[in-house]
Amino acid sequence: MAVHLPTIKQLQYLIALHEHGHFGRAAEHCYVTQSTLSAGIRELETLLGTVLVERTRRVVRFTPLGEKIAAQARDVLRETQALAGLAAAEGKPLSGDLRLGVIPTIAPFLLPRVLPHLRQRYPDLRLFLREETSQASCEALHRGQLDCVLLALPFPCGDVDHVDLIRDRLFIAYPKGEAPDLASIPPRLIEEGRLLMLEDGHCLKDHALAACNRPEIRASAAMMATSLHTLVELVDNGLGLTFIPEMALSAGIIEHTGIEARPLESENGTRTIALAWRRNSPREEEFRLLGEALSELAGELVQPQ
Repeated sequence: MAVHLPTIKQLQYLIALHEHGHFGRAAEHCYVTQSTLSAGIRELETLLGTVLVERTRRVVRFTPLGEKIAAQARDVLRETQALAGLAAAEGKPLSGDLRLGVIPTIAPFLLPRVLPHLRQRYPDLRLFLREETSQASCEALHRGQLDCVLLALPFPCGDVDHVDLIRDRLFIAYPKGEAPDLASIPPRLIEEGRLLMLEDGHCLKDHALAACNRPEIRASAAMMATSLHTLVELVDNGLGLTFIPEMALSAGIIEHTGIEARPLESENGTRTIALAWRRNSPREEEFRLLGEALSELAGELVQPQ
């Protein structure tokens, strides 16, 4: 007796709908029409002989069984991607598609300078980049949406392996003329009432606060921003001071401003830039090779101006 199994495409449609909670957005994510995606999920329900999704005009709600099947579908797709990755790893190293997640406090400062060199070394590698916070990147990694993630440690990314690339020192940025006449700044001298920080969700904020070891700073931050570039503009206009990683300084983030930067004087005044991937990935050797290349290129670049 023939057993008809769900197709990979049907499982992809189901997962996309579960993640986006909307047929239109799920269809866009899968690059198909809404009717195609809806038909694919109905075919899956017919094949399994059960309703997975309750449909109304305003809400898409998964049934309890639908929730379980969507979770299992993610595992199936992850294993399928691992199968494809295993085949790719046996061929030419660092060739074909690779989906890389990068956090916002690394992406604009490191990637533009290392990617051209990486492309020269590995011309057959096709990188698909996705910039988002550490938490979102790690979740996408474990869902199988990313192959590896470029992030800053320490950060709880789950069951992953990683290779450290570089140490990235933290600096304090002051408006023109306000920096203390010191080679480095001890945390006790930071004016918490004037501190400008990244909003919650950015690990740079947590790294800086941990390095300062001053719990009151978290509650006293004068303003939150969504990017380092916004913080730089605020500091340059005399609205406060902020933390900036050495990587951003070496990329010229404070050029053409009056900002003065001093290193943070702390045993934990650095973050570790690392490349992480799911533990036991069949492409581990490739990721380590990529990490070595990124470490070499980044080490040449991270020097403050």
